[in-house]
Amino acid sequence: MRIVFGLVLIAGLALAGFAVYMAQNYIGAYQTALEQERNKTTSSVPVQGIYVATRALDYGEIITDEDIALMPWPKQTLPDDFFDTANPLNAEGAELRVTLRPIEKNEAIMASKVSEPGADAGLTSRLERGQRAFAIKVDVATGVSGFLRPTDRVDVYWTGRVRSNDPNMPNGEVTKLIETGVKLIAIDQTSETDNAQTTIARTVTVAASPQQVASLAQAQSTGRLSLSLMGRNDDTVAEVIEVDQRALLGITATKEVEKPRSIQVCTIRTRRGGEVVDMPIPCTN
Repeated sequence: MRIVFGLVLIAGLALAGFAVYMAQNYIGAYQTALEQERNKTTSSVPVQGIYVATRALDYGEIITDEDIALMPWPKQTLPDDFFDTANPLNAEGAELRVTLRPIEKNEAIMASKVSEPGADAGLTSRLERGQRAFAIKVDVATGVSGFLRPTDRVDVYWTGRVRSNDPNMPNGEVTKLIETGVKLIAIDQTSETDNAQTTIARTVTVAASPQQVASLAQAQSTGRLSLSLMGRNDDTVAEVIEVDQRALLGITATKEVEKPRSIQVCTIRTRRGGEVVDMPIPCTN
């Protein structure tokens, strides 16, 4: 009985070892075929290693080496400003960068979405050379009902009162386009671009040149500023626009017609006996 039990045990172990051997061969053949297919794909589609995010990164986060990885990317679809081994995201010895816009997991990291080494994600990173930040007071009507977002572009209109006796000059309430295509960089105290919630802002911050800042400051102190939202892909330039009350109502200035002067006759009355006679004489001043 013990001999039979031992033979059965030996046969079972032999079958188990054979099964494991066959499974290893099958798995090895599958891995070999998979590697061959990967090599075929890589050889047919040229790729280049670029840095991508290994996790979702929010606005203002510091990008560490654990947050990025070098991944193959098809050369035909490479972004314009990517990072690779020749242009590393975090160079050795350099300060770390921070995100200026949210970055999704496995998304290619582009230079437009990260700061310079050691820079913060404040408004200064959104100002180009020669630009200044300027705040404009708005409300629900002048701020496009809360639909403004950072990076949007707006036209700025000024409305105020002008007094002039010149018939060729506007008079009364006047609305004029003073700036066009001004870029918004913050709404109230928020500069995030992916905030989908509609809020009624009290101020918007724009990026403008010093000359534009002076014009906006003067306009804001002497009247009311209103914003008009431009389309994302609108590259048109608005012409000079100025509307006063007369133009709004279609009233045109009329020229005074000069009346012809009548000939002035000067007379002197004289009495001739019982008769009074009017005699013409030269008029004097």
